[in-house]
Amino acid sequence: MCPLSKDVSQNGNVKTLESAGTIFEADDPNILRSLERPRAINVERNRSPEERIDHFEGLSPHGRRSGFNTPRSYTCLETHAVVAEAWKNLRHSTVYYRSQPVGTIAAMDHSVEELNYDQVFVRDFVPSALAFLMNGEEEIVKNFLLKTLHLQSWEKRIDQFKLGEGVMPASFKVIHNPETNGEILIPDFGESAIGRVAPVDSGFWWIILLRAYTKHTGDSSLAEMPDCQRGMRLILSLCLSEAFDTFPTLLCADGCCMIDRRMGVYGYPIEIQALFFMALRCALLLLKQDQEGKEFMELIVKRLHALSYHMRKYFWLDFKRLNDIYRYKTEEYSHAAVNKFNVMPDSLPDWVFDFMPTRGGYFIGNVSPARKDFRWFCLGNCVAILSSLATPEQASAIMDLIESRWEELVGEMPLKICYPALESHEWRIVTGCDPKNTRWSYHNGGSWPVLLWLLTAACIKTGRPQIARRAIELAENRLSKDHWPEYYDGKVGRYVGKQARKFQTWSISGYLVAKMMLEDPSHLGMISLEEDKQMKPLLKRSTSWTC
Repeated sequence: MCPLSKDVSQNGNVKTLESAGTIFEADDPNILRSLERPRAINVERNRSPEERIDHFEGLSPHGRRSGFNTPRSYTCLETHAVVAEAWKNLRHSTVYYRSQPVGTIAAMDHSVEELNYDQVFVRDFVPSALAFLMNGEEEIVKNFLLKTLHLQSWEKRIDQFKLGEGVMPASFKVIHNPETNGEILIPDFGESAIGRVAPVDSGFWWIILLRAYTKHTGDSSLAEMPDCQRGMRLILSLCLSEAFDTFPTLLCADGCCMIDRRMGVYGYPIEIQALFFMALRCALLLLKQDQEGKEFMELIVKRLHALSYHMRKYFWLDFKRLNDIYRYKTEEYSHAAVNKFNVMPDSLPDWVFDFMPTRGGYFIGNVSPARKDFRWFCLGNCVAILSSLATPEQASAIMDLIESRWEELVGEMPLKICYPALESHEWRIVTGCDPKNTRWSYHNGGSWPVLLWLLTAACIKTGRPQIARRAIELAENRLSKDHWPEYYDGKVGRYVGKQARKFQTWSISGYLVAKMMLEDPSHLGMISLEEDKQMKPLLKRSTSWTC
């Protein structure tokens, strides 16, 4: 790793000082100007997290706490070693461009063909970015945001079709150019991805991370740069443009998000809708109050009202709602129709009746005409809590469901990406006989340790930290011993995934973020938004109401 100058603030956070301006081409004047501001140097107490942990190797298992204010579970030296190893691996995954850190690669498993696991993925870098921010290392996050913003301006083509200007890359790779003896960046906007699907989630994660950076540093100068403002507006233009939609949700292709293979999430997947909602709320906080900004703000406010109503009314499922759907009438043709999507009660899967507890609920996977996907998707539900798409009552119900169905959703390794798995004929039809997405594997009911940070954040926000602590302890027992796998297989997540990469970076960073957030819940503010009271629906008396 290239040596970096450090600055330690009064609270002990380590801050890198090297200017990132050198990583950008000379035609980026606004970017360069934002990075040239001098910062004071103070090298007192300059220790990395792993060095601070190593300091305690000679202590008894019940001695002092570690050097970066670790939670109670850190008091065991074995846990200290796991955290130190995680930081070491995270730093080892850092990608440099022209001697400056710009991200972390997806995995460091050199025992198998790299494919695209040697690239920096936008969605994968988010937990790494949060870990660095929580540790006071802001430079790599700033560089990443600016470099992906620069790549957004590239022309994007798949065959003869040109993609929208606002599309963010799914990933990028640093390549050595032998002709110039320099480095170049090669982005992937979906033209090399499985199925050739553009990443809908990348732009949303970029806005969310920009808000996290701004919130953590208290420095709005990056977000206020003309290039950043324009980048946000381009992303929003793709999402807020008028089309043939009758719903405020975003219509998407299969494989456009974390589930990047055919898994029946086409239509209006909960993951995209929750990220869309959160990105809109973050953009509302980041956009400048100029003429262009105000126009987008008006569009955002209108969309947020419609989207929150739609999601809370039609995507939400609890015991009562399930019973209502079970008793639905069909072929209703009027504005007063109850079964507005004409969902056939006979299409209700058998498993959902046993899965649904009397207390608890969740946002289902998808809602479209004559179709409801009742599967549980972890990421979408956790983001719904963090963005306050879920009302406080719905957020509590989601946590009730996780506690009630712990064996199914957490098992022996957190956390099921979706539940239940597709099997037999359904698996053949929905996945196209995908050999990687067999039952209880990979995206089809596999257990993904990276989701631990999202669960922890949701637990803290809902006042249930004990759930997160229990899940972290489960993961701690195996992650390091199993060399930080990408995912686990089996109904309870007992086995390392059959095609899982080892030393998967977001498994490492997700664990670190969960640990640090549990120790210092104030970190939650980076990734959580409080409920907007204005989006609560007005309660009106029925016209038939009388005193």
